[in-house]
Amino acid sequence: MKKTFKTAVTVLGVSALLLAALTGCGNKSEPATNNSGSSSGGNSGGSSNNTNTEQPAPEIKADAISTVGPANGTKLELWTFVELHSQHYAAMLEQWNKEHPDKQIQITFTTYPYGDMHNKMIMANQTGKGAPDICDIEIGQFPNFMEGKVQFVEMNKYIEPYKNNVVKSRLDIYGKNGTYYGIPFHVGATVMYYDDALLSKYGIDYKTIKTWDDFEKAGLKLKEATNGAVHMTGVDTGGTDWLWLSMAENNQDWTDANGHADIRINGVADMIKMQQRWIDLGIAYPTPGGQIDTEAGFATVGDEKVAAFPKALWYMSRFLNYIPDQKGNWAIAPCPVYKVGQPRSVGIGGTGTVVSLQSKNQELAAEFIVFAKLSLDGEKRIWEVLGFDPVNTNLWQDKSITHDPNNKYVAYFRTNPFDTLNEIKDEIKGIKAVKISGIINEQINLNVLNDCLEQGADVDSALQAAQDEIDIEQ
Repeated sequence: MKKTFKTAVTVLGVSALLLAALTGCGNKSEPATNNSGSSSGGNSGGSSNNTNTEQPAPEIKADAISTVGPANGTKLELWTFVELHSQHYAAMLEQWNKEHPDKQIQITFTTYPYGDMHNKMIMANQTGKGAPDICDIEIGQFPNFMEGKVQFVEMNKYIEPYKNNVVKSRLDIYGKNGTYYGIPFHVGATVMYYDDALLSKYGIDYKTIKTWDDFEKAGLKLKEATNGAVHMTGVDTGGTDWLWLSMAENNQDWTDANGHADIRINGVADMIKMQQRWIDLGIAYPTPGGQIDTEAGFATVGDEKVAAFPKALWYMSRFLNYIPDQKGNWAIAPCPVYKVGQPRSVGIGGTGTVVSLQSKNQELAAEFIVFAKLSLDGEKRIWEVLGFDPVNTNLWQDKSITHDPNNKYVAYFRTNPFDTLNEIKDEIKGIKAVKISGIINEQINLNVLNDCLEQGADVDSALQAAQDEIDIEQ
């Protein structure tokens, strides 16, 4: 008997659910706006062009403020938009102070609403005052801060001891012209989640699925076995993860080195056309809620309406928090590809932590944030507490951590996530977040995917229409 999905988020409410999603991908909270009041999009990379420093910054109310560390320590200020991030930094600050008696630090942590924090940071950069020493910047907002003279400390020398062991594509996202400005939280490696308990019930072995053709054949077998009651997957009409994966598999990006966009590439078109075919075949359908990382998406998984979907490894926490009844059913594996030999993953989501040039203690702030996010102790905590796939690959080899049977993530899944990570570690590509990214996302999510996957519109025509709108902006 199939279990009915019972939400574990009743006390959180929808708004808290979406905020929790920020800890992984940061692309569903309210959009940050530039100083002229126009929306740049929550995962946009839009830019603020208003350089008028006469207007006063609006008063912004913080969600939470806390101070950690000895009163005689060097006082730093840190802004974030996710309370869990503050908790991680606070724990690492205690460890820092134990290990560095001559460099004691006290940090005041302030958590702001997503859009408010990024706006406040933009204003501080423009006016040259009011910035914290350290700030979390969501990946889609990062391009806002890369225009003109960057107002953040160059982090290359602080990253150097770890650089050879850190997934390079994640460092590159928070850089410009070979200079790194932000320290990542996670890889965000995209993997395929398979309901192995369900699939094996109908004689389908996910381990034999290597290509999208294999995936389609498995979907047809599942459709026949369940009389269409279970779809192989759900396709996104409100998110670009499938398209990012397809571009990565084709070694493509819809923006070039100069930030110019062309969404008509085969890495985009081929995926949407393939998904249209799946819908016609009855092995896929548009995911309720627009994508799987929503409350409706969690219900889709919990009620066994779909048997597989690609998502970043940070989605593991969604299973534990919102779909606990599925423990022991799901396996993690590399994503299928069009042709064997193509890259099988792409990094999605993230937060880059920066040090402001306005800080009076730049070196100490930079040393601490690298310690908190790239050291093995920091990475261990990022994995064990936050459930993120750490960027320092040295940890991936420590089986006392990666295969700890008491770890809640290891215990939940049928396969070990680090086994998949190590298999694909050289295949994790990156898609750039640039100034035009917000316009791309708007056109794709509001027009192309809905028109093509909900209405059956011609893919090439829909992409061309969207490209025409994008060209107006670039």
